[in-house]
Amino acid sequence: MQALWGERRRIGLWRRLWLALMEGQRELGLAIPDDALRQLRAHLDDAELDRAAEHEKRLRHDVMAHIHHLGEQAPAARPFLHLGATSAYVTDNADLLLMREGMQILLGRIAAVLVALSKPARRHRALPCLAYTHFQPAQLTTVGKRVTLWMQEFLLDAEELLHRLATLQFRGVKGATGTQASFVELFDGDVDKARELDARVAKKMGFARVFAVTGQTYPRKADAQILGALSGVAASAAKFATDLRLLQHDGEMLEPFESDQVGSSAMPYKRNPMRAERMTSLGRFVIELEGNAWHTAASQWLERTLDDSANRRIVLPEAFLATDAILVLATNVAAGLEVREAVIARRVREALPFLATERWLVRGVKSGGDRQELHEVIRGHSLAVAQAVAETGAANDLLERLGRDPAFRRLGIRATPDEREPASYVGRAPQQVDEFLEEVLPPVLRQIEAVAPVAAAAEVTV
Repeated sequence: MQALWGERRRIGLWRRLWLALMEGQRELGLAIPDDALRQLRAHLDDAELDRAAEHEKRLRHDVMAHIHHLGEQAPAARPFLHLGATSAYVTDNADLLLMREGMQILLGRIAAVLVALSKPARRHRALPCLAYTHFQPAQLTTVGKRVTLWMQEFLLDAEELLHRLATLQFRGVKGATGTQASFVELFDGDVDKARELDARVAKKMGFARVFAVTGQTYPRKADAQILGALSGVAASAAKFATDLRLLQHDGEMLEPFESDQVGSSAMPYKRNPMRAERMTSLGRFVIELEGNAWHTAASQWLERTLDDSANRRIVLPEAFLATDAILVLATNVAAGLEVREAVIARRVREALPFLATERWLVRGVKSGGDRQELHEVIRGHSLAVAQAVAETGAANDLLERLGRDPAFRRLGIRATPDEREPASYVGRAPQQVDEFLEEVLPPVLRQIEAVAPVAAAAEVTV
């Protein structure tokens, strides 16, 4: 991702765009000599950035500086460089090319996270653990099911990025205010050739779709929509990281920790969730960048204004670089998750009598009891037991108390053999994990594989 957004890669794309424009113009009848194309092709990736900077210091215009520099390297192409084009031809189209490849890289990263998370999801598909609502023990779920909840978030992000890739449009060859007037002039008033040039250049740069109309720039809303997708990735990773930070506090699930890693300079016994904290921190940064992009889209004047330029040169690379870093961290954490089954089992045992009360309520109603009356009975005993356990360390005898209460005794409700068996409280959670891993995940991974580079390895050193 750093190489993608680096200056050398950007200028290489500018030069390829100038080549595609010259090739298209020649194909449609302009008298551009072979030497011009040959020399330009020979200098696609050898820009001398220091020399271009000298030109820019004098001209105060980055695109013109590179036109002059390329003209020095490819003198036969000099008379035809940038013919009919405006600066946005190279800057905007290059940004679209960079964002397209950036999204492909991020899709590969998301695939790596999903593959890494699928392993603990499958391994712990049926391991009962406490589920929380309001961060209070609610019912039981399984560790594997909880992991699939994180995966579902990333899967939605993958689908959104796939959609953005499929619908991404090229700015194309539109001229100074989007009318293609300069190209109509080049082709002696032939509007069909001007339109064909637009399509040919887009095809040469790998785009099937071109904006039918633009001003000088493509709609900045496209940037905001893409940053919205990146913001979604950041939110998913931050949710994963926040959940893990809560679970690490309780000792149930922890991020990886190397043998020589130091958790605190002052407290050597500490094991801080620093990777998860970093994911949360970077996630907040990326989420806020989306709003910046919408402000830019909203503030463009008529066919264009330049107050977008400096902003976008910061925001677009930073959004992609930070999202990439987040996903590298997420993959590392996912691949090294530590599940402490003994801690999980102990917490389940402690809470199980409370969780069993829902079953007692259902059984009582099915036996002819009044749901609201039984609910009040359970509430009273539950609060009393919780207070006794918390204040005096008393044993949790909630089920025994309910069994002695007249409201349940007259209905014939007694404890059943599976009352304290955690696996009987997880519902379809194990089957839901199987269905997700076998039916939901594979089609999306196949879509990613079709459009993105090979996913990064599941284990990444951070």
